[in-house]
This record gives sequence, C-alpha cells and structure tokens, in this order.
Amino acid sequence: MQFSASIPIYLQVMGDMKRDMAAGALPAGGRVDSVRALAARYGINLNTMQRACAELEREGLLVTRRGIGSFVTEDRERLEALREEMARGLAQAYLEGMAGLGFGRAEAEARLKREGEE
Repeated sequence: MQFSASIPIYLQVMGDMKRDMAAGALPAGGRVDSVRALAARYGINLNTMQRACAELEREGLLVTRRGIGSFVTEDRERLEALREEMARGLAQAYLEGMAGLGFGRAEAEARLKREGEE
C-alpha cells in the first residue's frame, strides 16, 4: 500500500480495512489477522497498527475476543451502513470533481451513466 504523507497512516489503514469490510473481502464474523501480522502486511509500525485496530473496535467494526483474536463485527446492519457511507463519499467526491470541471449535476450523472454502459 502506498501511503499519503498528508493523512495519518493509521487512518489510511483503517480506510483500507473498511473498504475490505464493505466489499466483503473481510466478511461479517470473519477472523482478522493478528495485529503483528497486519503490521507486517502493511509495512507499518506495530503501534500504528494497534491504533488502527483500536479505532475500528471503537467504531464497532472489529470485536476482540480475549485469547482468540479479532473478528469483523457480525452486525450486518453496521456493515451495510458502512458500505452506504462509503458509497455516498465516493459519489460526493465524483460530483465535486465534475463540478470543478464545470459540469452540472445532471451532466455529471449522464456522463456516469454513459460510462457505465460502455
């Protein structure tokens, strides 16, 4: 993963893990690798990875079972809300980017629809 210097690494890792949860690559109730293994995979400091996991747990997306490990929440409503939140963010970013190019909302939506048909 390539990290941006303008955003804290733990937030970027959280974003990546959230995308995996929203997409189902990290399924509801699925076991998550150990913090040490995740830190090695992302190529980051163990403390940074611990912070990312702690924040995901605070947000209700990860559940840690003492002595067993960490798991993605089984709360499918929470995961669907995450998916919707991320979709809204992508749509908003698209519309803002198109507005920056001088496209109105209707034009941007029409272009997106056209691109999706190709």
